[in-house]
Amino acid sequence: MLSAAEAQDLPRAVDSGPEVRGAPAAETSPLVEVRDLTIGWGDTILQKNATFDVHRGDVFAILGGSGCGKSTLLRFLIGLEEPLTGSVRFAGRTLEEYSVPRPRFGVMFQSGALLGSMTVGENVALPLEQWTDLPKEAIAAIVLAKLRLVGLGNAVDKLPSEISGGMKKRAAIARAMALEPELLFLDEPSAGLDPVSAVELDELILTLNRTLGLTVVLVTHELESIFKIVSRCIMLDKETKSIIARGDPRELRDKSDDPRVRSFFHRTSEV
Repeated sequence: MLSAAEAQDLPRAVDSGPEVRGAPAAETSPLVEVRDLTIGWGDTILQKNATFDVHRGDVFAILGGSGCGKSTLLRFLIGLEEPLTGSVRFAGRTLEEYSVPRPRFGVMFQSGALLGSMTVGENVALPLEQWTDLPKEAIAAIVLAKLRLVGLGNAVDKLPSEISGGMKKRAAIARAMALEPELLFLDEPSAGLDPVSAVELDELILTLNRTLGLTVVLVTHELESIFKIVSRCIMLDKETKSIIARGDPRELRDKSDDPRVRSFFHRTSEV
């Protein structure tokens, strides 16, 4: 893992963000603004009129029981699905309002989604090859820096089949950071990992948040991870198709009067 001083010296793959039309949004405004977002397909509604903000520097969690739409909400936030109603804004603008189509954020999907026929280094290089005109030597240097940042400096030439599940998650995070985004979306980062690997991944997420100032939005149901790394959260409910709680997860655990919230945080039945 790189030190804070070393992290500051990492090569910059791209500038701090895409060129936008008009004046930049104020730094004090939310990084992500979700307003009256209704998600689903046709007559199937998963969440109605969801409204929440993600502030710069947050480790923000989307929580809830099975089938409430956590991972689906993530897909709508990153633009893979078109909402039925409502809007998602990044630094005050929708994705369509940015004049440069390069992604404003990085995404790590639950499985890691590494391409099995390519080495770890080639996987991390993909966004740089797609969205920049950097020479191969510069891309190679950035790839190695990103892999070192997540503790995988020796895995650059390995295939995904040759590394562990935890290493695949780390490699996917390195790829998500390739374009120097200020925002990362992580879908169930600890899913399928052994306890030691899960703790190490939590520590990596905290390091990226605190050392590099990355804002993180993640979907998870792992209580240990939630209480260790999450600063704010929302909780979705399947039955009401709405957000039933929001705030610091430790305060929700200790102070909420909602039986659904207590059941989630204390792993008990509502009955």
